[in-house]
Formats: sequence, structure tokens, C-alpha cells
Amino acid sequence: MKKRGSGISLVYYPVGMSGGGDTTQAIIKIKPDGGVDLYIGSCDLGQGIKTIAAQIVAEELGISMDEVVIHNEDTDVAGICTGSFASRVTYFAGNAIKRAAEDARKQMFELATEDLGVEFDAMSVSDGKIFVTVNPEKFIKISDFANKINFGLGKIIVGKGYFWKEPACYTDVDKGQINAINTLAYGASLANVEVDTDTGEVRVLKMINVFDAGKAINPMGVLGQIDGGVMMGLSSTLMEDLLPNYPNIEMQPKTLGEYITPTSMDKPELISLIYENPSTHGPYGAKGLGEMTNNTAAPAIVNAIHDAVGIWIDKIPVTPEKVLKALEELGKN
Repeated sequence: MKKRGSGISLVYYPVGMSGGGDTTQAIIKIKPDGGVDLYIGSCDLGQGIKTIAAQIVAEELGISMDEVVIHNEDTDVAGICTGSFASRVTYFAGNAIKRAAEDARKQMFELATEDLGVEFDAMSVSDGKIFVTVNPEKFIKISDFANKINFGLGKIIVGKGYFWKEPACYTDVDKGQINAINTLAYGASLANVEVDTDTGEVRVLKMINVFDAGKAINPMGVLGQIDGGVMMGLSSTLMEDLLPNYPNIEMQPKTLGEYITPTSMDKPELISLIYENPSTHGPYGAKGLGEMTNNTAAPAIVNAIHDAVGIWIDKIPVTPEKVLKALEELGKN
């Protein structure tokens, strides 16, 4: 007999290293053709940091993303970055990049005062132009001006930025309260499952997932991160296992070819949604959500199994053997 049930799970997740002392640095150089070299130490492991970095630079300097060249492969020239982990890169590197771009933009504005006849704080950038904010028709092309800066004035513009969270300290010693969290992100998942009470097989039919990105700088990337994280969570919930071995040590996976992970045929219907609850200190209000998308699948699926057949599974992966054993014990009681 096949029975269906639904379950929900909630998560809140700290962004960056709890306890503080976490830093990321960025350096931006304006080239003679108006393009930009960005030097950061944040490696892209599939999270899309290069795309987000180019978006931030393009937004702040009024140029296209195609004009931004990112150098994050050489630690001899890149700024310090604590690392691409702890759901921290968009939050920390994003802030550092934004500040470096703001610094470079201010230097450009200060050098453009003579050309535009206004003070630097009366200028804006957009569409490859520096223009007078109240009179957009009065402008200079960034490409032309960058050439003048380098070859006409002999100057170089290098913008620097960093983001650093001070080490945690007690806010209330008597109560043991401490400001250990940079910012919190939130998420929720709803799982619909089908449980075969004859075989113990659990099939996930549908999952609805909502995660707080603060501000989604790259919405398509965020949705991809949610889908990927949820599938990783589903994989560890129903399939992935090394120990204990069943039924004996000879059954232990010895290669990745024997290690069970989902295929496209195991993917349920996924509905992924972005919730924007801006962070006070994140770039444009953005938060990190890389890891927490992996955390909601297991409790949502386990809760759905309980809703379907009344059993609790307290250890993953949820194998057919565990389901049948739990059903047998439930019948005895």
C-alpha cells in the first residue's frame, strides 16, 4: 500500500564565521580603455561569485559586466580572503568589492571636476559615462576619460576595499549574551512524499523551498543554489551512506561508482522561491545562503514520512530497511 504525507521544516543560519575576526579584501584597477581589473582572493567553487563580483563592479562604476576582468587565481596579487565557506562570500567579498569600486569611482570623480565643471559629489555614472547628476547631457565617456587619466595625466586609479567583522564580545555578561552572529538568513521547505508500506521505499513527489537571500544580486544564481542545495539534502536523506554497512562490510562502497547519489530521474518537482529580507550590513542588503539550502530537506522529508505512516526515523539515510523496521515496531505497539 502506498500512503502520502506532507512535512515542513524551518532553518535560520548564520552568515560568515561566528565569533568575528573574519575579513576579505578587494583591489580594483582602472585600465586605460575604461575596463577594470578586480583582484580578490575569493575562489569560485560553483557558487557564482565571479558573476556577482562583476555585477557589483559594473553597478558601481557604470560599465558593463563584460568590461570587468576578475583575477582570483593568484594569492601573490589577490587580497586576503578567509575562504569560500561559511556562506560568507557574497556577504564579505561583496562588501569588499563594493567598497573598492566606490573608492575607484570617487577617485575618477575627483579627477573629472575640471572636465565637467562641478564638484565630485555632484557626479554620477551610468552606461559607460560620468555625468553631472542634475544635467545628464553633460558627460564624458569613461573609456575616453580613463585613457586621459593614464596617458594624459600619467595617473593610475586603484580602488581598495575590505570588509571585516570585529571579534565577538559579550553584550551581557550576566546573561551570557554575545554578538557572535554577523547576520541571520532564514529558510523553509515543504515536502510531499509517498511511502510504500510493503517495500519501505520513500519517494519524494514535490518540494517547495523558500530561502532568504537578503537581496538577490543574481536571482538566477540564487534559484540554482536553492535547487542544488535541496537536491544535495534529498540525496543525503534518502541515499548517501558509507557506514553502517548493510548487510556486512563487503557491501561498503569502495568507489564513487558504487556510492549512491540521485540522478535526474530521482528529482522531484521543485518549486524554489526567493524571499528578500535585507541585511543591515550586506552589499545592497544581500546575505549568504549557500549552505542552509542543504539543511531543510532531511527534516521536511522525515516529517512527511511521519505524516504519511506515523513513524519517526531519527537517523539518515532513510532506507527501506529502516522504514519497514519502524513500521513493524509501530504495529507491535
